[in-house]
Amino acid sequence: MSESAGVPQGSPAVGASGSAPAAPGAGGTECSGSAVGSARIAVKKAQLRSSPRPKKLEKLGVYSSCKAEGACKCNGWKSQNPPPTPPPPTPPRAEQPVAVNLLEPCRSCSHSLSDHVTHLEHVSEEEVNRLLGMALDVEYLYNCVHKEEDPDTKQVYFSLFKLLKKSILQMGIPAVEAVESPPFEKPSIEQGVNNFVQYKFSHLPSRERQTIVELAKMFLNQINYWQLETPSQRRQRAPADDAASYKVNYTRWLCYCNVPQFCDSLPRYESTQGFGRTLLRSVFPVMRKQLLQQARHEKDKLPPEKRTLILTHFPKFLSMLEEEVYSNSSPIWSEEFLVGSSGDQVPIHTVLSATTVARPPYSSSSPSPVESVGMGGGSPACKLASVLERSPAGAEKRRLAEVLLSQEDCKRARVIGDIPMELINDVMATITDPSAMLGPEQTSLLSAHSARDEAARMEERRGVIEFHVIGNSLTQKPNKKVLMWLVGLQNVFSHQLPRMPKEYITRLVFDPKHKTLSLIKDGRVIGGICFRMFPSQGFTEIVFCAVTSNEQVKGYGTHLMNHLKEYHIKHNILNFLTYADEYAIGYFKKQGFSKDIKVSKAKYMGYIKDYEGATLMGCALNPNIPYTEFSVIIKKQKEIIKKMIERKQAQIRKVYPGLSCFKEGVRQIPIESIPGIRETGWKPLGKGKELKDPEQLYSTLKNVLQQAKTHQSAWPFMEPVKKSEAPGYYQVIRFPMDLKTMSERLKSRYYTTRKLFMADMQRIFTNCREYNPPESEYYKCASLLEKFFYTKIKEAGLIDK
Repeated sequence: MSESAGVPQGSPAVGASGSAPAAPGAGGTECSGSAVGSARIAVKKAQLRSSPRPKKLEKLGVYSSCKAEGACKCNGWKSQNPPPTPPPPTPPRAEQPVAVNLLEPCRSCSHSLSDHVTHLEHVSEEEVNRLLGMALDVEYLYNCVHKEEDPDTKQVYFSLFKLLKKSILQMGIPAVEAVESPPFEKPSIEQGVNNFVQYKFSHLPSRERQTIVELAKMFLNQINYWQLETPSQRRQRAPADDAASYKVNYTRWLCYCNVPQFCDSLPRYESTQGFGRTLLRSVFPVMRKQLLQQARHEKDKLPPEKRTLILTHFPKFLSMLEEEVYSNSSPIWSEEFLVGSSGDQVPIHTVLSATTVARPPYSSSSPSPVESVGMGGGSPACKLASVLERSPAGAEKRRLAEVLLSQEDCKRARVIGDIPMELINDVMATITDPSAMLGPEQTSLLSAHSARDEAARMEERRGVIEFHVIGNSLTQKPNKKVLMWLVGLQNVFSHQLPRMPKEYITRLVFDPKHKTLSLIKDGRVIGGICFRMFPSQGFTEIVFCAVTSNEQVKGYGTHLMNHLKEYHIKHNILNFLTYADEYAIGYFKKQGFSKDIKVSKAKYMGYIKDYEGATLMGCALNPNIPYTEFSVIIKKQKEIIKKMIERKQAQIRKVYPGLSCFKEGVRQIPIESIPGIRETGWKPLGKGKELKDPEQLYSTLKNVLQQAKTHQSAWPFMEPVKKSEAPGYYQVIRFPMDLKTMSERLKSRYYTTRKLFMADMQRIFTNCREYNPPESEYYKCASLLEKFFYTKIKEAGLIDK
């Protein structure tokens, strides 16, 4: 995609160097978007305002009408030596104006320049300086109009150029003429984030809550200086989005937020106060991705004690906010947002300290472009570092981590044998190799252990491939590009599914009830998944799935399916059904499909068509899994486990000096006196330590399990829970366990340590409490059996008494 405004489409305005927000224009001089360009404007205005009054009048005469005679209709002084026509490709810089004087005659009316400024003779210095600021902004916008390539942006610049020029002529205050003025949507982004912090974190102690507030402030600041992509760029990236609505918001953003950052003659509004959830939804995915990339890139600049919070908990903060941004039932976007049962509305400034809603034009307190640089701050990672310098330390920091994890549905009780979260955080802070964490970014040479979709994911990051959900419509005007893609999909499916009638493929692909997730490479379709959603029945039928033959074995099929899964999670449909022929069963098995259908037959009977010789397969989606990044997460987990093993091995492999006591006649010594034996984790059996003899361990565990099974409260846990008896049990309980399964594991010698045995038993009690209410009979049985079990474990000497 082209970059029309000198900045990447949808990009953060503040980089690692702390540069200023990008100025409008297409690169070059003052329109380059660098801190130097914005500072140059401010410096020039300061210099001009401090120059002698005749110099100021010479500048303003160019934009003033002639006052020599009442009949003179000259609306602006023109030099006798005009620039060549048409203007050169690169207009002269504003800091190098053509020298003029008050005696020089006007080319239009022949009156001198002084006749154009007679009305300014008795005007106050403050008013002259105000008009001078507008004059410099006019010159700046003139350069931007000539350099800008995007038609929508150019039109806005030209409108503002004419507005300022007219305001100088009439000595008025510029005001953008629009049907609506900020705020354009209520609640605003700032209010919504305020509500989010109050909604999710109001129960925290004040110091921990302040850390969340600072993270929210940083996020709002990034939005205020975020550079929106142009409507044409967005149409290329997301053709299915509402282009008209985005164009309206883009125009408003330019007029009220972006251009006034540099042309301070115009009133400026913060993006977070002028816009609401609609704009936030349009920038959030790209913004979140780039913020996290910058944080990872600059993690080495952060103090070690802050790195874990930035790399682990800030992404969770954004994930929680993203869920509220895209949820249609989130309460934080209600103007009547209430907290608790008291019914008191949350004041907007009780959570975050907001800046001024609008900057009055020409106010002495108005921030200049130079001041705007300071407001921009540093990179996301650096900003986080400064925020977290004020964050709670020690135990308070750990409590904050626990809160963020609990908001992510991690409220389950810790099971014996689980790895402490503190240890995982400590290990993650030591992993600094990006290629080990995320895979190579700039190379196509993947290791043999790479995930199937890693190559496709890398190509998507580089913009080589794109994914779009498209479909035909009978109500909207047909989009030429979408229709071409649908034809391409019909061709792909026809070639890759030769046993399927072409007429049938065409009918379904162009059926308005069907949608297709299309895979686009170099502007052409190379694959896709055609599907039909049945929201009322809670499932989607996958009809066709294919990738063109010369683009196979590149991970595209897996990445396609992962994108489809995330699309359906956002639409709250968590089940797939499809009829797979003998050639497709293997592919669908790899994508998590099986013959064990989770959807009841009554739900899909009569809704989907049976295919002769095909196998019905289903897939249940987990809304907590980010499928497009799932292999990356697994890779990250493997890296953590590898580091933990290396730590343990470093402790175990330490070489201790040999025993010399036997040379002195000693025949026997206690095991615990051997150097290094305690460091391996060995402890005496009488103090709750591990049994080293496998047969002795097996016999002890068998005895304890048998006693637990004969207890009067063990009856609910004897066998696996049946789906018919407990609807939805396996959607709530991810790791089921029962006494029958434990008996089978014991017979197969699975329990090589007491910790494995105790962890499985503890899961029985934890699962029961998680699924059943405290007043239920099952809950009471779990408590009684647990107490009995730990009594027997202590009697067997497996744990301390």
